[in-house]
Amino acid sequence: MIYHTKGVCSRSMEVEIDEQGIITKAVINGGCPGNTTGLAKLAVGRKAEDIIALCDGIRCGGRPTSCPDQLAQALKQALAK
Repeated sequence: MIYHTKGVCSRSMEVEIDEQGIITKAVINGGCPGNTTGLAKLAVGRKAEDIIALCDGIRCGGRPTSCPDQLAQALKQALAK
């Protein structure tokens, strides 16, 4: 699924989760390449719920969200489907 981010430099996130809740794909489009690539690589192969627990609510500077927080939101939406 494609999630369009809100309030961050990245534009969108592509995530896929298998039947066991494991993230099989995480691609972050736009944003700081080193950070977004690293975040995506750290997420793949792990349980979506674990990444949500780690990343939900992280802020970037004075912003109310961040790329990690947006990944958590994307994963929540993917799990709801």
